[in-house]
Amino acid sequence: MNEFQKYKEASIYSMSGAELLKMLYEEAVSRLTKAEIALEDQAYDLFDDCLFRVSRIVRYLDDILDMQQPVSRDLRRIYNYLILDLSKVKAGREHQKEEIPRIRNILSELG
Repeated sequence: MNEFQKYKEASIYSMSGAELLKMLYEEAVSRLTKAEIALEDQAYDLFDDCLFRVSRIVRYLDDILDMQQPVSRDLRRIYNYLILDLSKVKAGREHQKEEIPRIRNILSELG
């Protein structure tokens, strides 16, 4: 592991829970932007990889919900919807590309 990777790992371990959540949302939004650009460039491998990573982030956010909190039920519904929508975008590519900005907006609002 190089020095930069060690530094990055140490900074992640020192973040608060709220900072980690914000970082996850920001990464998901960033990956959606990359997916949109990849789709325009017909770089389908990158497009698929970006959507896969966004789906993993959303699934993780769903997995860590504290269902004792009332807001968690609403967040679970949103996350499940996003996962379904991401699957449709991945399957439809150009036919569903207008959904990417909408998904990105939802994640931006949550973050």
